[in-house]
Amino acid sequence: MGAIQEIVFDCDKPAKLAQFWAAMLEGYAVRDYDEAEIARLAALGLTPDTDPTVMVDGPGPSICFQNVEGRRYDNNRVHFDIGVSDRGSEVERLKAAGAEIVRVLPTYTVMRDPEGNQFCLVDQRQAMAA
Repeated sequence: MGAIQEIVFDCDKPAKLAQFWAAMLEGYAVRDYDEAEIARLAALGLTPDTDPTVMVDGPGPSICFQNVEGRRYDNNRVHFDIGVSDRGSEVERLKAAGAEIVRVLPTYTVMRDPEGNQFCLVDQRQAMAA
């Protein structure tokens, strides 16, 4: 079994959308940028306002806003990242329940539920190490 780790929004302007949702949800705030993260972004020619991935934290699951340019109708604009301890077993269990694999990456597997909605199974051990 897994637990919701993040709710992910694909969007054009992550910082702006993250600020909107943080202001709307009680107890949520845009994750602070420490000096190391600001320096990392600067090395890439970015700022917190142009960061392609902005996190919002609160009492429930974190919310991730990630830049995805253009609307893709083969991909949900909002999806769950589900943290699991044994990704391989969960993939097989969910396939037996009607899910299908879209693609497998080193730290997560993208799947579709029986109606085609995408979600990601994230290996908790690798996510915590990152």
